[in-house]
Amino acid sequence: MRLKFTKMHGLGNDFVVIDATHRPVLLTQAHIQRLADRHFGVGCDQVLVVEPPPDKSVDFRYRIFNADGTEVFQCGNGARCFARFVRAKGLIERDLIRVATAAGRMTLELEEGGHVRVEMGMPQFAPEAIPLAVHEEMPEYQVKIGEENYCFGAVSLGNPHAVIWVPEVKTAPVAEVGAALGSHRLFPQGVNVGFGQVISSRRIRLRVFERGVGETLACGSGACAAVVIGMEQGLVRSPTVVELPGGELRVTWNGRGSQVTLSGPAEFVFEGEIEWPS
Repeated sequence: MRLKFTKMHGLGNDFVVIDATHRPVLLTQAHIQRLADRHFGVGCDQVLVVEPPPDKSVDFRYRIFNADGTEVFQCGNGARCFARFVRAKGLIERDLIRVATAAGRMTLELEEGGHVRVEMGMPQFAPEAIPLAVHEEMPEYQVKIGEENYCFGAVSLGNPHAVIWVPEVKTAPVAEVGAALGSHRLFPQGVNVGFGQVISSRRIRLRVFERGVGETLACGSGACAAVVIGMEQGLVRSPTVVELPGGELRVTWNGRGSQVTLSGPAEFVFEGEIEWPS
């Protein structure tokens, strides 16, 4: 059989989107790896799957798989692409879309100019919620990687995130430290590692090393995590513009007990079919 797919991106963070609303699609880890391979497959950071809703409180189920085949709970850039996909394909007529994810319910809202606003949920700081293997919550933690000590903030936005503040993101050791901290024993489920530079109280620059993917051109949940941690540490204020290698996102948060919202573009690239095991 042949599997239809749509290639999309959010600021260069790219996705293969599959419509499984009419019939289920078998996705093993090997299948995901094949789709994501940039030499032998379609090529993407993550695979997004649109499924029927599990109940009447939502419109769809939204599933996310990293390039290595692991399923994850959250992806802000993917959520924006998801919203534009279901609207463009006529799967829904409304601009306000409710989806179920492994991290809980999300609300997506289509805006003018191809932008999408996403409610990313409430940040979780408790170590057991991240999860982070420490005894108590702190605004900042320390870890030794190689011969260097690094300070980082940590939060969960459905996925675990660590953020390290650096004087200049262009020269930050993203690959080396990102990979080392991403698989460190402090994070039993791994972690996405952001390297942030504060430009002003309303603007930061960010690079993100995503678990199961590597460095990406943009990370929506990583942008939210950086703003949340920056606000907790008194470095930035909401709303905050986050500059990523692929472009800019806008993050709004009113403090603990409130949802983080993310706004940014989502683009179609091309559509195609690939041979698929029946």
